[in-house]
Amino acid sequence: HEEPPVFNYRVHDRGPQVKPGLVVAIEPMVTLGGIDTVTRGDDWTVATSDGTVAAHWEHSVAVHAGGIWVLTAEDGGAAALTPLGVTPVPIS
Repeated sequence: HEEPPVFNYRVHDRGPQVKPGLVVAIEPMVTLGGIDTVTRGDDWTVATSDGTVAAHWEHSVAVHAGGIWVLTAEDGGAAALTPLGVTPVPIS
């Protein structure tokens, strides 16, 4: 997890420019309760402030001159992205 930060929620600023060479960790967190979270003392574990059940997972996406490739998916993300009109391109 390096700069620039890409948040799981909407922020007022536009955010970083997506350009070749950027690798983004996309880490959605779905909760049954509120949106507020806390980071535990191990500086790694994130939990909901209200103690409700949550699920958190991650994919790392590389942006390159030919397009994007999901580094953490065996097929580069094709199964999930193609139906959405996005065609992942292997990194050459």
